[in-house]
Amino acid sequence: MTHAPGFLKLVEEARSQAREVTVAAARERLAQQKGTVLVDVREESEWAAGHAPEAISLGRGILERDVEGRIPDKDTEVILYCGGGFRSALAAESLQKMGYTRVLSLAGGFRAMNEAGWSMVR
Repeated sequence: MTHAPGFLKLVEEARSQAREVTVAAARERLAQQKGTVLVDVREESEWAAGHAPEAISLGRGILERDVEGRIPDKDTEVILYCGGGFRSALAAESLQKMGYTRVLSLAGGFRAMNEAGWSMVR
């Protein structure tokens, strides 16, 4: 998929403000750091087609509205993923602006998770 230049510019700006994490590092953090939350920010139809079993769904359309109800502690480590790492970077930037202090965007997103053999619910 080719993304529009304006969208890519927004993503690059967000990436400069948000930290990214690799699939391997995300797995390690989820296994070793109790309380880390994995959040799928894709659309409901994408979630229904397959998702990480340990993830919660908070799509980009509702993330800012609903996150405080689902993750009230703003010091919780949150790892966000989307399809390819673009929307999760934008989501990470938003959560940081809302006061979340330990937010990470999963580099490569769902695609990278699949390539790495991450078990998925389908």
